[in-house]
Formats: sequence, C-alpha cells, structure tokens
Amino acid sequence: MSVITQTPVSQLTISYPQLPADFLLPDDPVENTDQPLLAAALRQTLTAFPDLMQDALVVSNFALCAAIQGQIICKAPDWMYVRPVKPWQSSQVRRSYTPNTEGVIPQVVMEFLSATYGEEYSVEFTAGVGKWFFYEQVIQVPRYIIFRPDTGRIEVYAIESGRYQVQTPEESGRYWLPGLELFLGVWEGSHEGRTGYWLRWWNAEGELLLWSEERAEQERQRAEQEHQRAEQERQRAERLAEQLRQLGVDPV
Repeated sequence: MSVITQTPVSQLTISYPQLPADFLLPDDPVENTDQPLLAAALRQTLTAFPDLMQDALVVSNFALCAAIQGQIICKAPDWMYVRPVKPWQSSQVRRSYTPNTEGVIPQVVMEFLSATYGEEYSVEFTAGVGKWFFYEQVIQVPRYIIFRPDTGRIEVYAIESGRYQVQTPEESGRYWLPGLELFLGVWEGSHEGRTGYWLRWWNAEGELLLWSEERAEQERQRAEQEHQRAEQERQRAERLAEQLRQLGVDPV
C-alpha cells in the first residue's frame, strides 16, 4: 500500500465519505475453509431473534471504510455486527459500510486467525494501515475480538481512554458484549461438518443460543416426550377401564 502520511496520530484528519460506485475494492480470498463456517455460525443463531436482526448489518469479509487524510481505506473484518444502519435500497447491491454516514459505528468486529497472521495486531499507519489501528483509532469500534480456531483462544479488547485494553472474562469464561446484550464464549463440538472450537452466544441468563439444527432436535425430543406421555396416559386409562370391568362396572 502507498504511503498514507507521516502526520502524528493526533493530527490525522479522518472522515467518512460515501464509497464511490467505481471504487475498486480488494478481492482477497478467505484464508481457509474454517473462516466462512465460523462467521456463518455466529450469524445463524442471531437470525432467530428479530430484535437483533432488525435494521442490522451482520456480515463477514465485508468492506468497512473510512478516509484518512482524504484517502479512502477499507478493511474487511472476518465478522462484523452493526445496528442500526440506515435503510438500503433493495435495487442496489451493498458493497461496503461507512460508519457515521450509513449508520452507527459497528458494535463489534472479529478476526479469525490462521496459523500465520498479518495485520490483525498491526498499529501501522504510515507505510500502510493496520487493522488494529484502523479499528481502534479510525473507526473506534468498541469491541475488537481475535479468535484462534485451532486452539480456541479468544482475546476481547475494549476501548478505554482511546486505546484497546484486553478484557477479563466472567467466571463462566464468557464475555459480555454491549449492543448485542449477549455473552460470547468458546464452545467445542461439531457443526456443519467441522469439529473443533467455535464462537457461540449465550443470553443474559447464561442459556446457550441454539443453532437451527439444535432447535429442531430439541423440538423433536419435546414432541417425542409428549408422545410418550400421551401413550402412558392411554395405557393407564386402559388399565383403569379393565379394572372397572373386572368389578362389573361399565367404564363407558
């Protein structure tokens, strides 16, 4: 990337112009097959809660944009949640998101690290613009999360006095995320053909928010239990009727 500026951070001019229709966005591929699965799993759970999805932008590997010294910079978090955003014309394809112009600052951005990583921790802003610097100093995203799917390690950073500070989890090992009003934590198991560590949501009461297939299985088990109870009640009624007949009483 070309040189942006030698200006001290405190003197940078940051603006939020609408992305021009002809702006050429980077077309970087995802690093591995885990990243789309992890992102989709986080979003899928939220779709069951209309209040969390209404007027929200929940996307992965999607351009988050702003301008530094008049030059537009875009980064693509592996996962991002923003609510509320301004209405978007259904006839147009949304290519990017510019906070303060199209809606509020994202409540959270996430990066999923592969075996090797690049600018997720970079505070560079002269010969390039690192993601850490962009999220912290330019967009000022309140929560920045870095997750290592291979080990299950999660790092949650929150802006305090203008800088990201690492957060300590609750006793449960989970982190409360304002704006979503949910806990985020690590779960180990299988989903969508992948076995390993996942990021998952828990509500304020500590209840795990289920994926669609888990909800379907839960409903199947509930229906089966109802069927078993009905069958047990039918058999009990039959036994009682037989006892009455043996006593010479017509149960009808």
